[in-house]
Amino acid sequence: MAERKRYSYIVGLALAAAVLLPLAAQEVFQDADPLVLKARRFLDTMSRGDYQAAAVDLDETMAKLFGPSQMAEFWKEMPKRVGVFVRQTTARKESLPPYDIVLVTCDFDKTTLDARVVFDKAGRITGFQLVPSAAGGARYKDPDYADRSRVEETEVTVGTGEWAVPGTLTRPLGPGPFPGLVLVHGSGPNDRDETLGANKPFKDLALGLATKGIAVLRYEKRTRVHGTRLVGDKELAASFTVKEEVIDDALLAVQVLRGADRVDPGRVFLLGHSLGGYLIPRIAAADKEGMVAGFIIMAGATRPLEDMMVEQVTYILGLAGGGGEDGRKRLEELKAERDRVKALTEADLASGERIMNAGVRYWLDLRGYDPPEMAKGIKRPILIIQGERDYQVTAAKDFANWKAALGGRPEVAFKLYPKLNHLFIEGQGLPNPGEYTLTVGHVARAVIDDIASWILQST
Repeated sequence: MAERKRYSYIVGLALAAAVLLPLAAQEVFQDADPLVLKARRFLDTMSRGDYQAAAVDLDETMAKLFGPSQMAEFWKEMPKRVGVFVRQTTARKESLPPYDIVLVTCDFDKTTLDARVVFDKAGRITGFQLVPSAAGGARYKDPDYADRSRVEETEVTVGTGEWAVPGTLTRPLGPGPFPGLVLVHGSGPNDRDETLGANKPFKDLALGLATKGIAVLRYEKRTRVHGTRLVGDKELAASFTVKEEVIDDALLAVQVLRGADRVDPGRVFLLGHSLGGYLIPRIAAADKEGMVAGFIIMAGATRPLEDMMVEQVTYILGLAGGGGEDGRKRLEELKAERDRVKALTEADLASGERIMNAGVRYWLDLRGYDPPEMAKGIKRPILIIQGERDYQVTAAKDFANWKAALGGRPEVAFKLYPKLNHLFIEGQGLPNPGEYTLTVGHVARAVIDDIASWILQST
């Protein structure tokens, strides 16, 4: 069992270059559902090597990205990464309008993963990925500090037109007007709850803070809702930066919250977690109208992302005893990719090259970006919070960098939590990725209390 968990730590990195992918644990459906049957058939034909049959239900974009030849290459690599495919087990279904998503739990001989198959309205497959599994059967439950009798939730849309994304506004009951908070995700195609296994830190924040009198808006990340198009359209992929990934929708969400009933438009704050925290200075600079009253940096990175990816993989492979020859090879490949990122120039823009799952323009856009230094220009209140057990964004380096740049300023507050990990969930022992998907917890009550107190005092 220990060996099985060891491989489970590595697999997400092998498949997604150190970006933790979210999954959703939803209701289990009977296999009479036609989309569940179609997803199972897709996986079955692919696992048997009948790639032409597996490709029958792909939409036009997926057929180009993941046709029979690409599918064959992908599936033949699986034994090296996660082991030999053994079987499908349970299936469940979720809705993300206009898409339906089927998650089929699959056992490989080294780990268990969920196959996430995305269908459009016509029943065609428009997306596919393998994500960490919630096969243990754990389900999300509201934290004990949340009181549903004191809040209401409303579905909203962030943005308009082709890039619109769905979201949820969680408001306190009562006349208001209430202060508001927008939640901005970390890396990867996150859902509105930042779901990892049965853990939903953004849902915890929304319910906990709304119980304390703060309206909270969370939304699906653009790369989750429109990911297939963003990857499949070469022109879009080549021009994609953190502006399109994070910044644009963050400010559109602020506009939605400022216009919401019973929310005070002059008291709307913004919280960025992980990558979102890293980009707070960029978001503040883009907020030309001063819509945001103040910012919360939650485990915000301060260093070049390519360096942090190598650092994270090195740490995780260390947990796995080095990861063997495959682990060492992957680490060397990742270091080479990091070096390639650092060597990029404007002349590489026309290459269409993708490094560490991002295009050349994405990396050049971040060249020289120093979040703590840029944050010195923010003249609004800032709260910076960090878990000391976080191995991805560390207290020793990143939190220390924020304090070195912004410490001593009266409008900037800092809070370090000794027992909390990257999701601000309490844990013990050596931190590891298994805490995100193999265990169930909630954002610590102290974090909810501190954020609420800071917002209310800042208004």
